[in-house]
Amino acid sequence: MTNIDNTHSLKSPLGDLGVLKKELKQELIDDILPYWIKKMTDNENGGFYGRIDGHELLHKQANKGLIMNARILWTFSAAYRTQKNPQYREMAERAFQYILDHFVDKEYGGVYWELDYLGNPVNTRKQIYAQGFALYGFSELYRATGRPEALEEAIRIFNLLEKQAYDPQYGGYLEALNRDWQPIEDMKLSERDANVPKSMNTHLHILEPYTNLLRVWKDPAIVQAQTQLIRDFCNHIVNAKTKHLDLFFDWEWRSQFDIVSYGHDIEAAWLLYEAAEVLGDAALIEEIKKLSIEIVEAAYEGLQPDGSMIYEKTHEGHIDTDRHWWIQAETVVGSSYAYKISGDTNYLNVAKNCWKYIQEHILDKENGEWVWSASPDGQQNHTDDKAGFWKCPYHNARMCMEVAVHIQ
Repeated sequence: MTNIDNTHSLKSPLGDLGVLKKELKQELIDDILPYWIKKMTDNENGGFYGRIDGHELLHKQANKGLIMNARILWTFSAAYRTQKNPQYREMAERAFQYILDHFVDKEYGGVYWELDYLGNPVNTRKQIYAQGFALYGFSELYRATGRPEALEEAIRIFNLLEKQAYDPQYGGYLEALNRDWQPIEDMKLSERDANVPKSMNTHLHILEPYTNLLRVWKDPAIVQAQTQLIRDFCNHIVNAKTKHLDLFFDWEWRSQFDIVSYGHDIEAAWLLYEAAEVLGDAALIEEIKKLSIEIVEAAYEGLQPDGSMIYEKTHEGHIDTDRHWWIQAETVVGSSYAYKISGDTNYLNVAKNCWKYIQEHILDKENGEWVWSASPDGQQNHTDDKAGFWKCPYHNARMCMEVAVHIQ
């Protein structure tokens, strides 16, 4: 570790890795998963409710987003695979069936972006980011249960992405298309995002499910696609000078804005390593190991003395110092993987420090689960949702499982 000064490490005793693993497992099974089982299961209209706001009020008629439902599918599939609790499988199967019945486009293939609370499509665009998360959930259910329909759905989406969303001229994947896979003028993922044809975020969340599919389906097509995707990160997305990830691109991979997203940096660091490891190319693994550490070091520019990671630095130079829930979770995972790759216990200390910050400022100790964010002075944010379109049991549940299973 070369880019971190001593103020980034808390001086209180932190215990060993075994303690961290135990605490994260307890967080998973006692706090995160029960919240979604008890509070978000929609027994009136099927699937899961669309929203609980920051004041713990359930909005039964909120629209239902694909992202939340696919992340629920992934989370409970992975939880069943690692914990073998039959209740987790029941939740995963519930999510799978609801996605099949309501989100899957029976005519054109792929999945819709958004439904109303009754399960009727209200936004049928084919956001490629969403296709990736559906693939992620389907492939994880297959890993957990061996259910053949789940693998069939995963492969079906992979083939659609390669046929409809891949740019054969310059490489990479488009942001969005119409329901019938035709070009769309407004491609942006959310109101926060730029309207560009290619983004880091979409590519990161295609890399992630392709890794998962590759674990269970060793077809040459996905080997080739994943190899090229890793190369796209190395050649286009990771900034050669700063080692931060550039976020938005034109067709020819020209970066459009100078923005630093610290959470995406550190998330990409470990997802790239995982992708290379599953691919199994020894030379590529060694190359990505080095790059992964460089990305982590760049991300640590956003690390704070209290152990937390800030949100982003915009192209105007503004620094958003809020501590978002998902960024803290990815800081724990990314730092743990940096320790795994390098053997440097300083990275593990960063993970432990960030987990301590989460315990003190992000956990909702009264109602369960995590709040959206905390302010720089540690005050919890109860304005943004506790559960909803973007607030799902994915980053935090995955943090618990990744550290428990893969970090030794």
